[in-house]
Amino acid sequence: MTGSNGPLWKILLRWYDTHGRDLPWRKTRDPYRILVSEIMLQQTQVSRGLIFYERWLGQFPDWASLAVASNADVIRAWAGLGYNRRALMLRDIARKIVERGVPSTERDWRELKGIGPYTAAAISAFALKQRALPIDTNIRRVLGRLLFGVTYPQPTIDDKIRASIDAILPRRGRFYDVPQSLFDLATMQCAKVPTCATCPMRSVCPAAPKFLAGTVRVPKQMVKKAVEPKHRDKKFPDRIYRGRILKLVRENGPVSFDTIGPSIDARYDKRQDRAWVLSMIDRLAADGMVRRVGQAVSLA
Repeated sequence: MTGSNGPLWKILLRWYDTHGRDLPWRKTRDPYRILVSEIMLQQTQVSRGLIFYERWLGQFPDWASLAVASNADVIRAWAGLGYNRRALMLRDIARKIVERGVPSTERDWRELKGIGPYTAAAISAFALKQRALPIDTNIRRVLGRLLFGVTYPQPTIDDKIRASIDAILPRRGRFYDVPQSLFDLATMQCAKVPTCATCPMRSVCPAAPKFLAGTVRVPKQMVKKAVEPKHRDKKFPDRIYRGRILKLVRENGPVSFDTIGPSIDARYDKRQDRAWVLSMIDRLAADGMVRRVGQAVSLA
């Protein structure tokens, strides 16, 4: 697929060379540093990820230093990023790599527990400089519009995007920079409500006329969110309260079980909520984040 200014990837790379973001993980081919950035940026904004990325590397600069870290060390270093299981998963991957060696293909990366299709493709493209196309929400949105004219594409379009890889990635040259250009285009131009009038891809994007005509209905959610479990009339899903328990234990050391409920929920009712709090502690313990010793809870 080409436009008046050449193949799509040429237009993208010209724009990227001028407007691309200056990010530290784009200045390295170290698979460890790239994996850290990819795991951190899952459900985390880039501006926050930048702060934690440098701090994490200061404490755990390579596979070996992370592999020997305890659960408590990792959880403390991850504090503030949320979704703490990502940190333990990253540490477990480091242990496997220290034991087996660094994978050299996309398929080998996918064999590691916790590495899915997107992350394996991202590492292959950015660290190994292989011809791979990582597809996340941002790249799906841009390519669904750019290749097929679908204004709000859903994950079901991913196979169609993969089958069209030749339309977006050159066979030689800087194919590894094309996904980075797509990330930046998604952030700066092709957001949920795109700015098509100033987009460099306007002339070749079949979705642009639809947006510019003002006929596109913007959905409240791009992808339907999963229903999260909530306990009776609680304001938030259980995930929020588990995070509060972990924060309480992390910041205060061993915490008495009976003080946890009132500390994480102003409307805590011992009769109705005690079993609920216990179940969340058990869940955190099963995930390797906390442990119970008698009537106290501490970091694992």
